[in-house]
Amino acid sequence: MKPPEGVTQLLKAWNEGDETALEKLMPLVLDELRRLAASYLRRERANHTLQPTALVNEAYLRLVGYKRMQWQNRAHFMAAAAQSMRRILVDHARRRNAKRGANAEHVALDAEAVLCADRSHDFGALDDALSALAARAPRKAKVVELRFFGGLSVEETAEVLRVSPITVMREWKSAKAWLYRELAGPSANGPDGQ
Repeated sequence: MKPPEGVTQLLKAWNEGDETALEKLMPLVLDELRRLAASYLRRERANHTLQPTALVNEAYLRLVGYKRMQWQNRAHFMAAAAQSMRRILVDHARRRNAKRGANAEHVALDAEAVLCADRSHDFGALDDALSALAARAPRKAKVVELRFFGGLSVEETAEVLRVSPITVMREWKSAKAWLYRELAGPSANGPDGQ
């Protein structure tokens, strides 16, 4: 893995309008973006039509289009890449479900892992749940996005959000529990739905 300082310097140069910085940056982060994309796609159904390289390419095109983004560091860039990949997968899942009907399986969450090993997820349901969580607790939703979708460590997430690692862990635990209840439906909330 390349040192984050080099990536941060290139991001700052890109912020300042140096287009060659982007050309130098991409080889430094490409392997990490591919690992992130492969991680996402392992959570998808086995016959998913997107490949990691295609997901990275689509995310890259979106990131390059963020003209007003003021990149802070590698963690900030990877968080934006993760968010972009999430949006691409959600859009892809919604288009697929619109064509094939509403027979999608729901995302499974448990208290210890945000997603189970099952590959047939409904990223649309997860996105809806994350949007609902963001409306109630924006920082908790951002922690999930950075940790789960971005693959960031507790420390990197704390750096991006400018909070302590303990706060990240508390928000992560609380958000996972909330998402589990939200995605599991009324049966997870007890016999009376509460």
